[in-house]
Amino acid sequence: MQQDELIPHLFRREYSKIIAVLYHSYKLKNLEIAEDIASETFLKATEVWGIKGVPDNPTAWLYTVAKNKVRDYFKHNAVSEKQLKEVAKQNGFETEKDVEFSNQNIADSQLAMIFSVCDPDNPAESQVCLALQILCGFSVEEIANAFLTNIETIKKRLYRARINLRNGNFNIGALSKTQIEARLNSVLKTVYLLFNEGYFSKTNNRMIRKELCSEALRLGAILTENVLTNMPSTNALLALMCFQSSRLNARTNEEGEAILFEDQDRRLWDDELIQKGNHYLINAYYGDEVSKYHLEATIAYWHTTPANKNKWQHILQLYNQLILIEYSPVTALNRAFAFARVYGSEKAITEAEKLKLNNNTQYLSLLGYLYSTVDVGKSISYYQQAIALTKSQMEIHTLTKEIKKLTKEKSQH
Repeated sequence: MQQDELIPHLFRREYSKIIAVLYHSYKLKNLEIAEDIASETFLKATEVWGIKGVPDNPTAWLYTVAKNKVRDYFKHNAVSEKQLKEVAKQNGFETEKDVEFSNQNIADSQLAMIFSVCDPDNPAESQVCLALQILCGFSVEEIANAFLTNIETIKKRLYRARINLRNGNFNIGALSKTQIEARLNSVLKTVYLLFNEGYFSKTNNRMIRKELCSEALRLGAILTENVLTNMPSTNALLALMCFQSSRLNARTNEEGEAILFEDQDRRLWDDELIQKGNHYLINAYYGDEVSKYHLEATIAYWHTTPANKNKWQHILQLYNQLILIEYSPVTALNRAFAFARVYGSEKAITEAEKLKLNNNTQYLSLLGYLYSTVDVGKSISYYQQAIALTKSQMEIHTLTKEIKKLTKEKSQH
């Protein structure tokens, strides 16, 4: 991997880990201190690696620099060695102790961090916005895409959320079982949106960002391994992500273009992830809870099963339940697609047009797909409208290819 690709890759993967471990292990008074140190670490990597080349173990190099910088911070704020030890004592760590960036410490720190960020003093959506920015390294644009809203709205949410945390003396401490239960929904939504941005990205001109899916799976697994967070809904979310991840390699061709579900090469599906999904889905149904994650995971399960005449009827019924639990444009569009598989495109068009999501790229693309066997002219028109709305170059390329195919078919009739 080239240096210009390596540093952004490491930033996405390691930035939030560095913040979490520094804040958790060194008991820093201010969240921004950890963020500044993490940013300075990557800035130094850009400068040093450009001159001396990439070290043999770039991740370990980042961790070492981050630890040195946090020590420098304490030394700068304590004039003498005596004061430094006093500051360290007040913050609950030993100056001689070398904090480890072990897998366990990273997992513990990130888990503590994400639950602390999801503070009920902030509205639920603001909690998730802040967690996506701090824990997942999302840009404001990525958060806006995840919430289907504009950038200014997200900026305001983040600003207010940070002020509330600062005024509330934010710290990563041991949370009670009651506090964890109160915050779990926001934590799960954060992981869910992280995975979705990876599974169908609207940024960076990539339709799939596997590193985000992997990170979401890792965080989901951490949650199931902790007795206080190993809940039915947690297992349901992890099952959903396993099922969806099992098809990642089959969702695009070598050019990065999307491949429709029915055209995917099933030999590329990951059987191990499907089996893991089955395992977590079984765990999810111990108890009476049925969350949106249960329904979505069960839909994803049906997608991994061989075709049978009732498959799409089961999927449609699940979408009918899901839309009652939590309506969203994405759920409505997916339900319309399932409706088409059960009742045909013409009836599905009537159903889809009731949604009136005329500023939604996926809505226009769905209408283009549904009209392709009914009215080719209308199909092309909807695809063109979708192209005009999307910022994704890969999506534009895929839709343009579909238009060319339809135009060719039209000229032959």
